[in-house]
This record gives sequence, structure tokens and C-alpha cells, in this order.
Amino acid sequence: MRFWQFVCFALGLWTVPATADPYPPGQEHDFRIAGGALAVAVQEFSRQANIQIVTAMDLAHIPANPVAGHMSSAQALARLLLGQAIEAAYVSGGYVLRPGAAPPPAREEGIESVTVTDFRGELTRALARKRGATGSQDSILAEDIAAFPDLNLSEALQRIPGVTITRDSGEGRQISLRGLGPDFTRTQINGMEALSNTASGMDNRGLVSRTRSFDYSVFASELFQAVDVQKSWQADQDEGGIGGTIALTTPKPFDYDGFVGVVSAKAMTNTNTRPVTPRLVALLSDRWGDFGALVSAAWSVSDSNEYGYRNWGWNQITVAPGNIGPGVSAADSARLQSVSPTTQLFAPQAETYSTWYDRRKRLGVTAALQYQPGDRFQFGLDLLYGRLTNDRNNYALAAAGTNGLTGDVNGTQLLNSVAIQGNTIVAADWSHVDMRSEYNVMHDATNFYQLVGNAAWQVTQALTAKALLGASRSDYTLPVFDKVFLESQNQSIAYDDRGNQPSNVYGFNPADPSSWNLMRMDTQENAITDDYVNGKLDFDWTVNPASHVSFGAEYKKFTNDGWQRADKEFHNVPADMAVPASDKGTVPYDTVQNYVVGDVNNIYALIGQVRDLTSTFDVPGSDFKVVEKTFAGYAQYNLDTDVLGHRLRADIGLRYFSTDLTSIGALNTGAGLTPVDIQHHYNDFLPAASVALDVADNVVLRLSANRNISRPTLSALAAAGTLTTAPFGGTISAGNPNLKPFMADSIEGSLEVYQGRLGYMALGAFYKNMESFITTVTTIEPYSATGYPLSFLLPGQSASVPYNYSAPINGKGAVIVGLEAAFQREFDFLPAPFDGLGFIGNLTYADGNSEVIFGTAPVSLPLVDLSKLSANATLYYEIDRWGLRFSYAYRSKYLDGTGGSGNVGEGIAATGNVDFTAHYRLDQHLKLVVEGVNLTDQPIIQYTDVTARRPEVNTRSGVTYAVGVTYAF
Repeated sequence: MRFWQFVCFALGLWTVPATADPYPPGQEHDFRIAGGALAVAVQEFSRQANIQIVTAMDLAHIPANPVAGHMSSAQALARLLLGQAIEAAYVSGGYVLRPGAAPPPAREEGIESVTVTDFRGELTRALARKRGATGSQDSILAEDIAAFPDLNLSEALQRIPGVTITRDSGEGRQISLRGLGPDFTRTQINGMEALSNTASGMDNRGLVSRTRSFDYSVFASELFQAVDVQKSWQADQDEGGIGGTIALTTPKPFDYDGFVGVVSAKAMTNTNTRPVTPRLVALLSDRWGDFGALVSAAWSVSDSNEYGYRNWGWNQITVAPGNIGPGVSAADSARLQSVSPTTQLFAPQAETYSTWYDRRKRLGVTAALQYQPGDRFQFGLDLLYGRLTNDRNNYALAAAGTNGLTGDVNGTQLLNSVAIQGNTIVAADWSHVDMRSEYNVMHDATNFYQLVGNAAWQVTQALTAKALLGASRSDYTLPVFDKVFLESQNQSIAYDDRGNQPSNVYGFNPADPSSWNLMRMDTQENAITDDYVNGKLDFDWTVNPASHVSFGAEYKKFTNDGWQRADKEFHNVPADMAVPASDKGTVPYDTVQNYVVGDVNNIYALIGQVRDLTSTFDVPGSDFKVVEKTFAGYAQYNLDTDVLGHRLRADIGLRYFSTDLTSIGALNTGAGLTPVDIQHHYNDFLPAASVALDVADNVVLRLSANRNISRPTLSALAAAGTLTTAPFGGTISAGNPNLKPFMADSIEGSLEVYQGRLGYMALGAFYKNMESFITTVTTIEPYSATGYPLSFLLPGQSASVPYNYSAPINGKGAVIVGLEAAFQREFDFLPAPFDGLGFIGNLTYADGNSEVIFGTAPVSLPLVDLSKLSANATLYYEIDRWGLRFSYAYRSKYLDGTGGSGNVGEGIAATGNVDFTAHYRLDQHLKLVVEGVNLTDQPIIQYTDVTARRPEVNTRSGVTYAVGVTYAF
């Protein structure tokens, strides 16, 4: 290609002739080009073939196939672009790359045809992305159009080394990365940061919580084309995720050659629910010259029923002498009567059998427009909408009536026998206890909206400019939270919390309607809104074929606003209120023990209790707002060259950020809550560097070092103190708007051995030194010492009732160290038909502790959400027409809180989940799919106190099965 043709092409004044030969014969060379980013691979091809290449396409995020061996330049380029929608035209001694159909097989001179389908194809493309990155990165790609490898995004992510997930109602919700919890992991959608919130139906899992944790259960997995897990931070990335960044990408019309249409339908069921529910997906995409448009939608209904044992926690109690029966020994009686915190015994609160039934409806829509007039300019617009609704029916049978087992015992209760281990009551037999049943109706919804526009312009042959402007909003509302409490007085209960499954035995028939009357009614409403506005401007300047400089600026505004309202009305003074038998019923779903509950709608109508709450019902401290405005800029030098015959890729950069924080709320003055508006500012420089060296043709050595931050949790920044009441006491969680962010210096390295498309193996290590770690100070003190008005107490409670008072502070730092090992291999060495087998496995070890202050004593605890050991294994078999795979995910025990009420730490026991999927292609258009999730019905076991391991929750959510069909046209 002549120089004037290149110049005119770059200026848009000349186009490649239609008759240009795409792959002419050429001189042969020894090629050695690693897979990875196509932008880098094309430069390397140009250097090794000594042939000019020109393009205005953005090739940075397109994977290239590795090329190695002695061949012509035509053969090498065909291998490099195999499977990509890119045309390569040979004109006058050079190549021009432009969007188009993938090179036809007939022109792939001398290349052996290899067919990769479904899961294998996804693994091959993901492996190319991993190898092409400079820092540590793993990827998951759609294995087919509108078909992600798992039903849930988080469940797909747990297959990646270092990723663990939390589950609720039978689904994965949030992720932890390399030992750091969801608040430390930043999520991006189509290039901009995003946050979505929903809630659990269980108090022990936070119910409604305001966090920075992205909730992956909001979206259907089929809405996304690719997920990149970026573990190494670089200066050109947004600051804010010490754990790492999860980058989600929705499909684009230029991802496909031309018109594409897909429809999918699945029928789902769960062993704990049994009704069959639908899951529907559709995608349409087409291109018309320079313009492309795509729309996709996913809609599903799923039922889950998680049920089993639960208590409200463990408190130190005192039993009055008159409440101790003759069957209790004198020694045990003395311990039960102790009033000293150093000798008081711990007892379970409420001893409950519970059921959480949830009908979850999920709707997601994506739309994408792309416009590329020529090769120097491109524009894209992405729209994402997600809606998740939960219609929950929660039930409980608890020893929590007027004279219940919820704190000190001094009423009608009589202890007949007791078993004590250490300082813990592990079993007891009680009579004359007032039992309580609960029926709670919850209807909540999360609506997520995002609009992102992006543009790229090749200003000159050396300078490219990119821009992004976007906005997103997540609205969570809980307009219906209505709960009816019935009471059955003067009953007997014996509980035993020893062994793997705590159990309760009742001395009466809980399913007898005649023994139940109305005790109490609770109404609650919640609202949380998260808004992001983001603008970016990035430039990339090519210094020479081996290096380029990127620099840019960014503005980001984040707003979190919300409130909680509650009304608790008691109907047991002077006695429980009688209600008609027609307003009572039993639990209609699977449960350990059936019992009578009140009909919520009928009883609310009977009593006439208000269901729509106004601001006069605001829960103290819950109405607060946090606004963060951040300006940032960066510069980064990137290198891709050869050193002594070995390819070297590297980047080094510096990022500056400046954040202004405003926290608006109400602080307690002792006489009431006073509105406040607190300002805080912080800024810093964050350096980063990464190196990837090909020490051999198939071996890559990576090293990275960086400094990054994670901003404090939203509740920690609240200019408020949230009050939670309970019969045995309660909790006050105060905020601190003047907190500094978490700050960490990280170093990591890995050695990776690649085997082409067949797989790889890798061993890595990481180290994070968190010089500033936010921890909590927790004290137990009488309510009267907190300064809150007595009017907030429950009826019958005195000012001396003990409350946990906790507040966040910038404490001592923490260190996390870890190792990662990964192996992936197709068993092509086996004879047919066993050569369709393959294996993927990884193992991660992480360790880290931080100080938590109880009273005045610091205690070293494992980091919240850190599992020391996590492992994943997938065995698959896949050939052209059909395939199947079994996956196992293991996560060792971890803390989900720092504890309280004298308990040091609270956590979740180790879990191991087994999933299954299979498909069969009837023809090139039609595919059948069968899937199974949680095949072993793995229980979720929660406990409190890391030493005593007192049980709190032991539930199961059943096995989910799905069968469906996909048609592509």
C-alpha cells in the first residue's frame, strides 16, 4: 500500500476497492504471536511479517488467536482473525482491517479446521482474553448467543479463582474476591460503575441493608455477553475496588456478522416448592451498513422455599430462683442465677422453626445502537433495565411470647432440666412458656436503569480519543411489610442445640387454632435509591510501534438516599385479643413443624391498623443521605516489545483522585434527633505498574504492584445512629462521616503455562497491606446510657435493658496474603469418544485478620467474608452435538459479622455446592438444555462466637431443576 493511500484512508478520503484480494499468497516467515488483545497481536504480526496494517477499529477488547510456526503472512493473519467479524483486504503491499464477516474457511490456507462449540468455545475465547491482558484477569463469556454458563451471574463467577459467593433463598447474591467482601469489589456495567440493592427475607442476613455491595441476583445472566474479573488494578481504571473489579458487558450488534435472532424457553421447578415456573429469553440483532441495533429481553418467575431452624442470637441471661424447677442441680441453679457478665450463661433467643417462601419475578431488557461511518469514528449507546420483585411469605414458630425465652427469665416460665457446656446452655426443657407464631407478608421491588453513551475517534494515525457519558439509578422499595403475631400461652418446649441439626419438641399441638390469639402487629416500609452520574474522557497516543501513552480525566457523582419506617402495635394488654377462627390458618408450605398463623389481610382489616406509613413513623437514624463527588485524572505508559527474543508487555501509571463527601442525617442530642449536614474531603495519588513477560512461547510471567482505595460502607458514613429494638435488648449502630477510606498496597505475581486452545495451568500469589482498615467499637451498656429517648423502647422495657452500641473507626491495618492455583485442560490425548472430556479446577488460599474492639479490649478476628480456602472443579464432556458438565464449588467457613451481646464474631459454616448442565443440538438451530442447581441440597449453617460456635441458622432451600429449548434463526 502506498503512503498516499494510507493517508487518504486515515482521512476518510479513500476506501479499499471492492475487488481487493483478502488473503493473497505471500512470503513465508517464522511467526510467534501470543493470543490476547487483537490490537497488540496485529502490531506484532505487522512487525514479524514486515507488512503495513491500517485500521481505525478499536481492537483492544477483541481476542486474537495465538499463531506459531512457519507459514505465509496470509496464513498467519487468517489464523489471527479466525472467528472474528473482521475483513482483511490486501491492497498494494499492505492490509486494511475493517468490520465485516469472519474470513471464510476456504481462504484459511493450510489451517486445520477445528470446531469449538458451546462451553468449549467459551473457554477458548476466555483463555485468549486472559493471556492477552497485562495484569491478572479472568473472564467468562457467553457460550452461545443469549446463553450464559449458569442461571445466575454470581454462580458463574464462583468458577473463577479467588471468587466466592453468598447465597440466599437458593440463589447466589453477592461475591467476595481474594478474601475481601462485597463492599471491596467494584462492579462496572458497560464501562461505568453501578450499584444495585435488594434484600433478604431473613433478619439474620441483614433483611434490608444499605451497602456498596452489588447484588447480582437482580439481573438474569442471559443479558450479558462477557464478564471480566480484573484482579490487578491499573491507573486507567476507576479507583475504589481493593478486592478487584467485575466488568459486565451486554451484547452489541457489531458482535455478530449480520442478522441474529434467538428465543429460549425453560421450565423450572424446586424440590421445596414443586410448581413449575417459566424463564424466557429473546434477542434480535441486525446491521445495516454503518449502523447496527440490538435488543434483548429476559423474563422469569422462580419459587423458593428455605426452611429449617433459626434463633435470634445468643445472649447472657439470668434466671430468677422461682423459675428454676427441682430437676435442675444446685450447681447449675447457681450458675443460672448469676448476674455477673463474667459468669452469666449464654442462652438461645426464641428457639424458632421458620419458613421463608419467595416468588421472585425478574425482568431484564438491553438495547444497543452502534454507528460506525467509516473506520475513524464509532459511536455506541447502551440501555439496560432490570426489575426484580420478591413476594415473600415468611413464617415462624418461636418461644417469644409475653413470657418467652428472649432474655432474662422472671415470669411464669419454669425450667425443668438443662444441659450446660462451658458457659452455654445447649439444651433445656421449659414449661409455662408463652409461644408466638409469626406470619410476615413482604412485597419489594428493585428497579435498575442505566444509559451509557460512548464514542471513539481516531484523531490522527497516532492519537485516539474516547468518551463516555452515563447515568444509572437503582430504586429499592419495600412498600409492604405486614406481620401478625399470634400467641399461645402457658405451653411447654424442649430444645436441643447439640449436633448438626438443632431440634425443638413441643408439649402441645401448635396446629390447634383454638389455642392461639392476637398478640402484636408490625408494619414497616423501606426505600433506598442509588444514583450514579459518570463522565470520562480518555486519550491514547502511539509513541512508536512498541509503546503508547494513555491519559484522561473523569468525574463521578454518587448519591445514596433512603429511609425506614416502622409501627409496632401490641394487642396483649391486658390480655391477648381473640380473633375469629376464619382469620387463622396453618403454614401452606414445607416446614419442619406445622403451626397456626394469623391471616395478615383479614386481621389488618379486622383491627383497622394503618398499612401506609408516613414520615412520622421514621425509624431513628434510618433517614440519611450520602453524596460523593469525585474528580480523577491519570497518565499511563504502555509498552509491548521484545527483550532478548522474549515478548515484554508492561504499563506504569499514576492516578489522582479528589472526593468531596456530604452526609445528611440526624444525630442524637439526648433529648431527640437534630438534623445535621457534615462535609468531608479526602484525596490521594495512586501508583500502579504491571509486567507480563513471555519467558517462553507458551509461558507468561506476570508481576503487578499498586496502591488503591475502597470507600467506607454507606452505613458507616451515615450522620445517624440506627436503632433496632428487641425483647431482650437491642442494637444502636452509629455512623462516622469523617472516616478515611480503606487504603491498601498490593503486590501479586503469577506464572502461567498455556497449551493453545487445550488449556493452561497457573500458580499465583498475592499480598495486600491495608494500612488503614475500618473496624468497629462495640460496647454493651444500659439503654439509659445511650442518650436516646425512652419513648423508643418497647412496652414493658426499662431504661436498664442492655443495648449493643457499635460505631466504626479507622483502626489498625490488616494484611491479606494468598495463593491461587488453576488448571484447565481438554483431554484430547484420550482415544475417541473420551477425547471430548475436559477439566477445569482452581484452589485459592487467603489469610487475613483485623482488630475489633469490644469495650476497651481489642480482639483479632479473621476479616469479614474471608474464607481461608475456596476451590472449584468442573468436569465436562462436549462434542459437536451434545455436552454435559458437573461443577463443584467449595467455600470454607467465614465470618459475616463481628458479633455482639458478648459473642465474638459470627459466621457461616463451610459449604459445597454441586451443579449440573447438559445440552443436545437437534440441528444447527435447535438446542435442548437441562440444568440442575444445588444437587445435594446444601444447608446454610450460621453461628455466633468463633470459639463456642453457637448455632443460629440451619436451613435448606432445595434443588432447582430447569429444562428448556433454544432456537436460533
